[in-house]
Amino acid sequence: MNWLKNLVGRIYALYVLIIFIIFMLIFLLPMWLVSFYSLRIRLRKFVKLGRLWCRLMMPLIGCPVRTIGRENFGPGQAYIIVCNHNSFIDIPATYAGIPGTHKSLAKKEMVKTPIFGIMYKIGSVLVDRKDPASRKQSFVEMKEVLKNGIHMLLYPEGTRNKTGQPLKEFYDGAFSLAIDTQQPILPTVIWGTRKILPNDKPFFAWPHAVKMEFLPPVSTIGYDIEDVEELKAKVFKIMWDRYQEEEKS
Repeated sequence: MNWLKNLVGRIYALYVLIIFIIFMLIFLLPMWLVSFYSLRIRLRKFVKLGRLWCRLMMPLIGCPVRTIGRENFGPGQAYIIVCNHNSFIDIPATYAGIPGTHKSLAKKEMVKTPIFGIMYKIGSVLVDRKDPASRKQSFVEMKEVLKNGIHMLLYPEGTRNKTGQPLKEFYDGAFSLAIDTQQPILPTVIWGTRKILPNDKPFFAWPHAVKMEFLPPVSTIGYDIEDVEELKAKVFKIMWDRYQEEEKS
């Protein structure tokens, strides 16, 4: 019966793609219009539109998002949200689930994507990872985001986790940023998105609920740049243990 599941999965993937394109075309005009506002108002309105888009789309494609731990967001506090990364579906799932205004870090080449590139310009800090000057500038921009009371969403694994392990090794960036700004880290674990878009099957998707849990924040007060490895290991263990605990339940 594998052939039947593969056929249904490809038909469903086509359905998801069509729904995504329809929503993108619907939201393109209002998102373009908000680009004329001042920076802070522009981002706040953009995130509200993006959240509405994802909260409508995800249940429609059979992938509702359930969030736990919103109480861990303190009022008026900006966080560096670090989340595991299993699938492209992580992006709409986090937009649907993260409260408040936030930006993410995205590859600069995504701006070249037709239509969707406009949205990346507004909602992301862009970086060319191969260019040291671009990496340095993105760090400055992320600090400015946090200074303005806006959350910064980062995937510390860097790219999608295609291994069989709960997490890949973390990069230093998120933790260097947290120490430099002395802003708290909010570890976040997401489940289910790998089952929606399996890494080993091209153009295949399967409906599945998504669960996202915001864990208690980790303070960075008192850490200095020499403590990056210690902080990174601490957050990694928190997320790894929670992932394993959920998988066993």
